[in-house]
Amino acid sequence: MRNLFAGCVAAALVLGLVSPSPAQEVNDEPIRDAWAPSEWGPDDKAGSVNRTTPAMVLAAVGLVKQGKVATLGKIYAQDAPFFGSRGWRLTIPGLPTGGPFGGQKLVYNDEYVATELGQVGTQFDGPGHIGVITSKGTFYYNGRYLEDADVNTYGLGPLGVEYVAKKGFVCRGVLLDAVALRGGQLPIPKENDKTDPGIVTDADIEAMVKRQGIVPIGEGDCVFLYTGHGDIWHPTDWDTYDAAEKARRVALFNSGEPGFGLSACDYMASRKIILTASDTWGTEAVGKGFGGETPQPFECHLKMMTKRGIWNLENLDFSQLVADKAYEFLFVWSPLKMKGATGSPGNPVALY
Repeated sequence: MRNLFAGCVAAALVLGLVSPSPAQEVNDEPIRDAWAPSEWGPDDKAGSVNRTTPAMVLAAVGLVKQGKVATLGKIYAQDAPFFGSRGWRLTIPGLPTGGPFGGQKLVYNDEYVATELGQVGTQFDGPGHIGVITSKGTFYYNGRYLEDADVNTYGLGPLGVEYVAKKGFVCRGVLLDAVALRGGQLPIPKENDKTDPGIVTDADIEAMVKRQGIVPIGEGDCVFLYTGHGDIWHPTDWDTYDAAEKARRVALFNSGEPGFGLSACDYMASRKIILTASDTWGTEAVGKGFGGETPQPFECHLKMMTKRGIWNLENLDFSQLVADKAYEFLFVWSPLKMKGATGSPGNPVALY
């Protein structure tokens, strides 16, 4: 239990959920290795989505051949799996909430939602989500700190998701089918090593691209990973399970996850992608000690988002794309323009 608690605290520190104490150890890698300013300058607030050009958009539109549409978001519901203590509560007050009005007795319903809106279910990780504790403060994308005067508990100022939302994502989507590569659902990693079958490496990415017969990953792409782990919480079957079975699946889903290892993330960053995404709650591999390919918890989160401004989407449903073997598609989506938020819910769309 002590080791689990220590691991949870370490993960919380990486995710920027707790503040450093005077005796807290720090990591000055972002300062030492000059993670800021970013390649888009010290004033940038949007990150890698800046790579998108009109030519890239037109090329992505050209991938639509069949006129098919797949929505990739999962249903937001109270009994869905959530990381940590997060939750979703929706109520309809009044039934009906308001009215009646006029001779026709019009009434209406509204809902009240209480949730970590940016980080529940199908979710987008924005600039204010992942930070690292340094000697100068808690460092976030492009050298901004939680201690800055324009960042507070009522909104993260220049780290708000609305700056990415102003750009949006219109890109070539690439689905990497790790289930087909491995011959089945990927397991939760047991070791912090590239050879663990639950960890997707740089070599695995190249193997999937070749196996699927698609153009190699390139600048401006959005890269999606199907591990099969998300099928534990499958949208078609979920409501057929009783409470006990749902509880079992929630525990299994949250106990860890297969996903990208650091070598894969570094490889994709070198190819200048703009987004990672998956059918899991973290996209990267989370196994022994919360680590993946290395013992460092959530290292891809840190090196992709905080260091490079390459953002992340989690808990997606690839059922239709996998069934149709639609490995390349036009991807269209934007976070909600929530001022100062850490991320965003949504229902991304693939067209092919």
